[in-house]
Order: sequence, then C-alpha cells, then structure tokens
Amino acid sequence: MNIAVFHNLPSGGAKRALYGLIKYLRKMGCSVDVFVPSTAEERFLPLSEVANKLVVIPVRRTLWGSTRSLLTGIPPVKFSLIDLEKSHKEIAGRYINRGKYDVVLVEQDRYTFSPFILRYLDKPNVYYCQQPMGAMGAILQKAWEKLEHNPVKRWWRRYLNWYMARIDKINVMSAGYIVTNSYFSRESILRTYGLNALVSYLGVDREVFNAYGTERERIAISVGAVGPRKGHDFIIRALSLVDKSLRPRLVVVGDQVWRGYAEYLRKLAQVGEVELDIRSLIDDRELVDLYNKARVFVYAPYLEPFGLGPIEAMACGTPVIAVKEGGVRESIIDGYTGFLVERDEQQFAEAVQRLLENSKHWRVVSENCVNTVKSYWTMEKAAERLLRHLERAREGRRSTTVRIWRE
Repeated sequence: MNIAVFHNLPSGGAKRALYGLIKYLRKMGCSVDVFVPSTAEERFLPLSEVANKLVVIPVRRTLWGSTRSLLTGIPPVKFSLIDLEKSHKEIAGRYINRGKYDVVLVEQDRYTFSPFILRYLDKPNVYYCQQPMGAMGAILQKAWEKLEHNPVKRWWRRYLNWYMARIDKINVMSAGYIVTNSYFSRESILRTYGLNALVSYLGVDREVFNAYGTERERIAISVGAVGPRKGHDFIIRALSLVDKSLRPRLVVVGDQVWRGYAEYLRKLAQVGEVELDIRSLIDDRELVDLYNKARVFVYAPYLEPFGLGPIEAMACGTPVIAVKEGGVRESIIDGYTGFLVERDEQQFAEAVQRLLENSKHWRVVSENCVNTVKSYWTMEKAAERLLRHLERAREGRRSTTVRIWRE
C-alpha cells in the first residue's frame, strides 16, 4: 500500500507514536511518504529516518495573509493562519492528490488541531484525531486566568479560543474516516463534533522501551510537559504524604517546560520535603534508563486522551500509579499492572506506599507490566490495527456518519 502522511505536530507523544507507526508500516511492506509544513517539529524523532521520503513545504509570511489575519482579530506573529492554510493546500494539490497514493494518513496540527489539509484532499484519507480542541478548554482557560490578571488579555484569550475552535470544527467536517487513541477520546469527539470515530490504540516500540533487569532505585518518574494540565503539583503533594523512610525522589521529564510553573513545583516540593528533579528534552537512551531505575511511574494529568508514558513505563517493567481519569483507564489494569485511584492525594500516597513497601508484590506487578505490553501494547500491533483502518478507508468506507432516528 502506498501511503501519504501529513502532520504539523510539536514534539511529544503524538510525534513519537507517528514515528513508530511509520517505522512498522514500512516493515509490513507499505511505502510511506511524509509531507509537512515548515512549522512541524522535525528535530525531535525526524521522520526522514523511517519514511521513504520527507517533503517540507515552507510557510511563508505574506502581506495578504497578515492583513486578512489582522481583520479577524488574530495578529500574525511568525505567520498567519491564512498562510498556514495556503501551505496545506499546496501539499494537497501539488503533491498528494497528484501522487500515486492509495490513502492519506492525516495527523493533527499544532495550531488548529484538525488541519486545513482535510478540506483539499481528493484521495481516501484517515484522520488520526488525538483529541478535539475543546476537550481541555475549561481546564486550560482556568490555568491561563490564574497566570494572567490583565482583563483585556483575558478577554482576547477567550476570543482566540472561540475562533480557533471554530476553524477546528470546520476542518474536521471534511474528514470522512476518523480514528482516535481511546474510547474516552471517541466520546469526546462525538460530544464536540457530533461525529463518530473508531479506536485504533497506540503502542510502544519494544526495540527502544524494554526492561533491563537492573537494580531499582528509590525513584518515582513522571513524564509529560511541565505545565498545569499534567498534574505534577498533585503528585508532589501526594508524595509529601508518603512515609519519609519510603518517600521516593521525583523525576519529571518533559518535552516542554513552563518556567513559572516549574518554579512553582520546586517551591511546592521544598515545602513538602520532596526531592524534585526536572529534566527536559532528554534522549531516548536516558529516558529508558530512568524508566529502568524507577520503582514506580506516577501519572496525574487532567483528562489525558490516552498517554504513552504509562505503557512506556510498563514496557520497562515499572508499575504505574495513576489518577483514574481519561484514557489511562483503558491501558492500566488496576491491581495487576499498577493502581488506578481517585484524584485524592491521600489515596494516591497510600497506593505509592503500598507498592514500595512490599518488594514481592512489586516484582509480581513489574512482571505483569512487561507481559501485558508484549501481548497487546507493542508498536507492531498498533501498526497492524491502523493498517486495517487505512485499508477500510481505501475501500471507500467511512466512520463519521452518526444516524439519529427522526419521526
């Protein structure tokens, strides 16, 4: 199968998943060409390493685009949304529609979520929607308003959120086949867009993430952007309640770090007597080494659509303690590969302590983690799941129709 791939992703879990999917689709005999605007993140896990070819189309800042953008109330910073759309249109019309591709895999856009390219594709396509733009709206707005006290800026932020959500909804209506990462995300898509999506679970590359069998240290690791929605402050407060004789050092690994929030976490850790180590943009070798040193993976983001971190940790034999919320409920087996608890600091602390104070139980859970990933959560199996959807789309099947009976 000849596959064209489009993305305009930042660094992070979605980009890591795409890298792995392309790698294994090619191992399964597919030809994969990747097309991106110049705004896409290609320093982190560059797709040129795994695709047949990578084509980068520049997003040029034009006077026409900047003028039209100003008229909508959205001042262009490095470029305008008009110019971004133009690059998407060029990728579709000049490269993909004219190419000998059976199907197009469309990933999300770091600015508009649902990308403009969906409007311009003539070929069968599958849109991998990680989550709709509005899914985190209330939480992010609350976090922003805590940091921003200027009423004019707060009003403009609300307008920007409304305007971007409108573009997102218009773009997604051109998608005929949508897949997503969890049933939680599927429900979010239905609520937000009124469209159906099919679940194609992600996985981890066991050529990268695996258990070394080395001696574990008293470390708890958490992976995710260092910002309010990832719940690192909750984790620090919870760990401060763990008995000092068992309390682990917390290592937070993030691809992005909000400086103000990171400083807040350091002060919170100091008050709670939790040793905190924040690291950013580390390479895979260091990340896997940390997974293998840690005794527990702790996870408390708000409404995370899926979360690769927990299954990466499981692949390395590291049990997971997570807040029972979002997509993580579908990957962690409570009491078997870790613990799922309420967003309650005392309950979370008790789960950490229960796991750390019983070495025999820890070893059983660690072994369960590795076996569970081998049986279902590998990147190879994820690529097989995605390929079935790509084949259905090539045959003209659709996923998005929602039929409601009317009298």
